[in-house]
Formats: sequence, C-alpha cells, structure tokens
Amino acid sequence: MTRLIHLSDLHFGRVRADLTRPLLATIERLKADLVIVSGDFTQRARNSQFRAARAFLDRIAAPTLSVPGNHDTPLDNLWVRFTRPWSRYKRHIDPDLEPCWEDDGVRVVGINTVNPFYWQRGMFAGHARRRVSRELGAVRDSHVGVAVMHHPLEHSPDVDKQLMKGSRKALAALSDAGADIALSGHLHNASAAPFEAAPGLLFVQAGTGLSTRVRGEDNSFNVLDVTPTGAVIERYAAGETPEFSVVDRSEWSRDDGLWRQRT
Repeated sequence: MTRLIHLSDLHFGRVRADLTRPLLATIERLKADLVIVSGDFTQRARNSQFRAARAFLDRIAAPTLSVPGNHDTPLDNLWVRFTRPWSRYKRHIDPDLEPCWEDDGVRVVGINTVNPFYWQRGMFAGHARRRVSRELGAVRDSHVGVAVMHHPLEHSPDVDKQLMKGSRKALAALSDAGADIALSGHLHNASAAPFEAAPGLLFVQAGTGLSTRVRGEDNSFNVLDVTPTGAVIERYAAGETPEFSVVDRSEWSRDDGLWRQRT
C-alpha cells in the first residue's frame, strides 16, 4: 500500500493562520509516503508569499511533489507574467514544473496545466499528453498510474468556470496510457468519482487546505491509500475549530478496467 496526501490551493497570502500548525501536525501524524500539492501555493505569486509556502513545505518530513496553479504566476506584474511566468515558482518551490515520483507500486506524474496568457483557464497541451503517455504507459502493467494537475479535466454542471483547454484529448490520452487516478484542485471543492467520459480513471478533487477563499466547504485535504486493486480515500476537514479530522471516507476497487465504489 502507498499512502498519498493530496493538498491543493493553499493560497499563502490569504490563509487561515490558525490552521497552519494543525495541518502540519496532521500531515506528520498520517505518515504519508508522498505529499502532493496540486497548485495555487500563493494568492498573488509574490516572493513573500512563495517564501511562506516554502517554509510550509520545509516543515513536511515526507517527500513532496508539486505542480503550479494559475495563482502561481504574477497577476500584478504583467512583464514577469509574460516573459518569466515560472521564475518565482522555480526559485522558491521547485525548478521542475512537472516532477515524477515512484515507489514499488505507484508512479506519480505531474503536469503543468497553467496557461500564463489566461488568468483562470488552464491548458493540457499536446506535448504534455505525449509526455504523460510515455511516463505512465511505460509502467502500466507494474504500477498504479497517478496524474497530478491543477485544473480539473471534467466539471460538474454547477461549475461556472471554463473547462481546461484540451481536456477531452487529455482524458483519452490518459486512458490509453493506462492511467488509474487523476488528482486536481482549482475549484476549492472536494470529490471522488470516476470520470463520466472515462470511467476507468478515478477523478479525485481536493478542496482548499488553508485559504479563507472557501466555496461552501470547510478547509480540507485528501488521503489516498492506494493498492494495485483499489484505493481508500479519506477527506480531512477543519471547520471553525482549527482541528483536522476525517469527515468522509470512500472505498474503491478497479474491476475489468472500471472503478466501482464498494458498499
């Protein structure tokens, strides 16, 4: 079994300060094999906000894997945004925008879906499809394949944001490569279910771990216990009381190439 902690949308620069220590303490207690952050470390991509995010990451003992979010490119400095959009992220978080990690049973592949020429809408480009197909296709028979990106590949009908450009082709490419799980953030709402358009791929969405910009849900993060045949997903949340605890749990198995929830 591999334990993955999935954080997203921390938004340093606009965080609940009383949640930082409880979140770090809960992460430490859970003893993950890998802690994943699917973007939006900062609110405005300022160096001071990136420094706070870096200090947070440095207090996590487990290995970490991160991808940028749309808030991690400067909005208030258009020259930097269009000429060096990743310079601050690379300096403070990770010079690799699309890192990979693996153990004996799981391979995790990061994808940068941020389009610096648009503020909100992401893009899953052709070169990213080809790369993730190579990375996950090479281990499809030996590892559970996990793709990590900031923007979701599918929206529910109540989401008013534009779907990421290239989502349909990306879903097809991930399915063809034998990917098993896709992790994303961006919407500040948590969920877990197979994709409607690709039921062989489990779609796991994280809420916001620390930001005050909640959208009808408490601050939360996900824990995934992944095995070759399934996954158990727990959502930890903190309300007005700054303490994270399990508020939702679902068990999933993959049979005949399809994900099914266990009762």
